[in-house]
Amino acid sequence: MKTKDFSLKIKEVSEDGTFEGYGSVFGVRDSYNESVEPGAFVASLVKHKREGTFPLMLWQHDPWSPIGVWEDMAEDKKGLWGKGRLLSGVQKADEARILLKAGAIQGLSIGYREVDTMPAEGSGPRKLIELDLLEVSIVSFPANRRARVESVKSERMEEFARRLRDGEPPTIKEFEDILRDAGVPKAMAVQIASVGYAKAIRSESEGEKANDSTAFMQALLRG
Repeated sequence: MKTKDFSLKIKEVSEDGTFEGYGSVFGVRDSYNESVEPGAFVASLVKHKREGTFPLMLWQHDPWSPIGVWEDMAEDKKGLWGKGRLLSGVQKADEARILLKAGAIQGLSIGYREVDTMPAEGSGPRKLIELDLLEVSIVSFPANRRARVESVKSERMEEFARRLRDGEPPTIKEFEDILRDAGVPKAMAVQIASVGYAKAIRSESEGEKANDSTAFMQALLRG
């Protein structure tokens, strides 16, 4: 999962914890030289609506700290707008409401997976065409965005390596997602996962290769 912050103030928080704001704005080049394009969230929002769900509302992108619910979310000309409610009685939510009302924290940030992107042209930004929206967090600013994203990537690669060592390799689709999260273009990620990686894990399961990480990576690289 990748994250992206926007220094946008959340509008006034009501006594029942209701607030609204933008989790993303369109056409803004960020520190990664990326920009979110209009329409990037449409398919994801349609899927959520069809399934009767909304993206999660988290505190600082922590999956163990849900603090509220999103009650409405849509794209407009500016970006991704959302209306949410902090849940009274949840400790982190009560703390967030106090901090928001005092102006001590002021931002929203999205957590997402890339579905479709367009490479940078010349000096222009890399364009995010379609995103799978997983969560919209209340966050502090300023934030060390790159450190947080790299931490997520590192944790996922460590889990990947552990599963290989334990003889439980991730599925081809999971490996493709890992490559996509690392910034590999979609077509290349599909090719690497479905050819080289598929051959490597097939060889392991059939006992054709030695059961060690070196042999596994050699099979993967040979494709």
